Amino acid sequence: MSILIKPIITEKATNDSELNNRYSFVVNNQANKIEIKDAVESAYGVSVEKVRTMNVRPDRKVRYTKAGMVTGKTKAYKKAIVQLAEGETIDLYANL
Repeated sequence: MSILIKPIITEKATNDSELNNRYSFVVNNQANKIEIKDAVESAYGVSVEKVRTMNVRPDRKVRYTKAGMVTGKTKAYKKAIVQLAEGETIDLYANL
């Protein structure tokens, strides 16, 4: 089971990583905080102080077309915000 799926690279997450040394990841839905902490420490070689998790709800959309009403939704996922120790950073762009 892969715990870390991908990092979240948005304007808000990038600003949070530059100012507060917090990084955001999409993680497996069954992963807990201890597993997420161990996965980040082993993958990036940093020490983690705190992990915050949240379940992101799916967005639902309704479109009115000629064929009728079309409904859809995005997938729900779990997001983890990881606080690193002072002076440590993760370079998310190194593997590109």
